[in-house]
Amino acid sequence: MNWKHALTGLTATMVVLLAFSQPTLAFDEAETAEKPAAEATEEASAAEEEAPQLSLSELYYALDNSMLFLCAVLVLFMQSGFAMVESGFNSSKNTINILFKNLMDVCAGVLIYYTVGYGLMYPGDSGNGYFGFAQFGIGEAGDPGPGVLHPQVDFLFQVAFAATAATIVSGAVAGRMKFSSYLIYSIVLTGIIYPISGYWKWGGGWLDAMGFYDFAGSIVVHAVGGFAGLAGAIVLGPRIGRFKAGKSAPIPGHNIAQATLGVFILWVGWYGFNPGSQLAFGGTDNTNAVMLIATNTTLAAATGGVAAMILGWLMYGKPDISMALNGVLAGLVGITANCDSVTNIEAIAIGGIAGLLVVFGILALEKLKIDDPVGAFPVHGLCGIWGGVATGIFGDYNLGVQILGSVVIPVYAFVTMFALFSILKVIKQLRVSEEDELKGLDLSEHGMQAYH
Repeated sequence: MNWKHALTGLTATMVVLLAFSQPTLAFDEAETAEKPAAEATEEASAAEEEAPQLSLSELYYALDNSMLFLCAVLVLFMQSGFAMVESGFNSSKNTINILFKNLMDVCAGVLIYYTVGYGLMYPGDSGNGYFGFAQFGIGEAGDPGPGVLHPQVDFLFQVAFAATAATIVSGAVAGRMKFSSYLIYSIVLTGIIYPISGYWKWGGGWLDAMGFYDFAGSIVVHAVGGFAGLAGAIVLGPRIGRFKAGKSAPIPGHNIAQATLGVFILWVGWYGFNPGSQLAFGGTDNTNAVMLIATNTTLAAATGGVAAMILGWLMYGKPDISMALNGVLAGLVGITANCDSVTNIEAIAIGGIAGLLVVFGILALEKLKIDDPVGAFPVHGLCGIWGGVATGIFGDYNLGVQILGSVVIPVYAFVTMFALFSILKVIKQLRVSEEDELKGLDLSEHGMQAYH
């Protein structure tokens, strides 16, 4: 048979090749073995002298910038989690629309935050505590020197946070908002609204001067997005059929498996969000801080999920996975402001209370007939405020100042976004027609379907 001849020829070829290669290998090994020990030592010393000697500060510089880059990637990866949660909790006919909005939150958001947002959020000496503008773009990077974060990686980390604040709203307004109007909202929030309130705390503004503390953004990021989403949901009104004869008529999500995977992705991404906000990773103190932050983040998320499950179970008679999923996110949001300054036990308490609050928040929206398809406001808005206040209760920070900051920033986001959504509504550019809404935004807005 032909295959037998081919196999015989291949075996013979391999034997010949091995036969010719072995003497060379043996010769090389013998030559190495015969090399004097002194000569080998001199070569090793010369190699050590030629190798660059890095100082401790240079090693820290490399570690801090590399780790922050990885954390920025994790935070950016959270966008996929948001996309899966929001699309999974909504009707299949709106899947492409939701995914598209999440995509543009990043694409348009990166460009507008680079152009003006970064300069507004970090104005430096040009700021007066309330408002300032440094420059268009990132500015001259130059050589920041050892032990300092490079402006380029700092921008990557900050822009991922900005995109997160914007994309929270996508789920709250799902199923009835025009895509063009959503783009306008996303650009305004990412380029102007979020950077200004971010400056008040993280850019050295008036709240920071008062001692307000928000380690990784329960207020600065999540409450801003949550209250912007609340404004959008109120101005838009509920989806068709969401409330019938004055009673709640839930519209089930089309893919809970997808939503569940999205929550797990968000949980993983949060390890870039919270531990990354330490900004420095070299040295014992920084390492200890990062480990405490990561553990507190995990404990709060787990407790939030359990607390929401138990409360929902007691209220409805059966365990509801959607409540538990939102409970996990609630715990993550609640711990974000204070994960570096509370104990493990306190983190469990913060996460547990957040898990209870999100259930009550969802019920309150239903009573008020406000349609928030994914629970964006209860998770990010309500539990964001809880995170800011909890920092004063459990952390070593002034409770009065924490309450002030935890109210001012969300109110600012709500008022400005309510005004923007109202203007779009007045000019009839906010909501799609009833016919288009019933058809689904995938077809009416984009002319395609996610599922066939």
